[in-house]
Amino acid sequence: MTIDQWIATHETTIRLIFFFGVLGLMAIWEVKRPRRKLTVSKLTRWANNLGLVFLNSFILRLLFPAAAIGVAAFANEHGWGLFNYYSVPFILAILLTVIALDFIIYLQHVLVHAVPALWRLHRVHHADRDYDVTTGARFHPIEIILSMLIKFATIIVLGAPVVAVIIFEVVLNAMAMFNHGNVKLPKNIDSLLRRFVVTPDMHRVHHSVEDDETNSNFGFNLSIWDRIFGTYREQPRAGHEAMIIGIHKFSDNKDVAWISGMLTLPFKGKISDYAINRRQWSDNNEQ
Repeated sequence: MTIDQWIATHETTIRLIFFFGVLGLMAIWEVKRPRRKLTVSKLTRWANNLGLVFLNSFILRLLFPAAAIGVAAFANEHGWGLFNYYSVPFILAILLTVIALDFIIYLQHVLVHAVPALWRLHRVHHADRDYDVTTGARFHPIEIILSMLIKFATIIVLGAPVVAVIIFEVVLNAMAMFNHGNVKLPKNIDSLLRRFVVTPDMHRVHHSVEDDETNSNFGFNLSIWDRIFGTYREQPRAGHEAMIIGIHKFSDNKDVAWISGMLTLPFKGKISDYAINRRQWSDNNEQ
């Protein structure tokens, strides 16, 4: 059995081990050193946020049984993609795949903020009134499906190695839980880490109710993209403890805390109620 075949066979097990392992570690960290007080009980948040995660996983397995790993294997079998057309060292192909997929995730994230119809889907993620490890996996099923299709297309164009895809999937999942953690890092460690990867304090700014802060720090893993494209913001105006998280118009727990509300949230309100870089903060908050 080749390494690709072994990964394809054990892909679900590998991902579950890392998912529950990182989730457990972050949960303990959040209890020991929380950054902020929660406004909604942890039991309610975790039950509904993780309920949405399991629903999304079921839908994806139903629609795409082979998942990203299967697409990578299929592309390689048929010689599709850049890394199958050009001779590239295997290790370099893995590294370039992980970096390229991370860049695509950044662009996709900017896109779902820039297009009002897509923002309606993405606001399920932003409507969470708190910010903890479960926020990192809280997305509407339609957005998850669209994201998977974009990932499939990228894998095919690259001819991504199967090993690279599983590495990316595990890293992205782990980093999403890490940088959404309600955890406190020493300032010097945070400053060092965010030179390379997205930290909880860096990404928390992105979940502010203030539009200009929401439209910053789009990265999930590598922090370089925000610096290159001018979307980096170091800190929220109000500070991490005082900043308000969520979306101004959605504060009712029926809309934002319960899974039934999350599933119907994209279909509420006018379609033109948001566009990227529309700044609405009050004058006394302006810099």
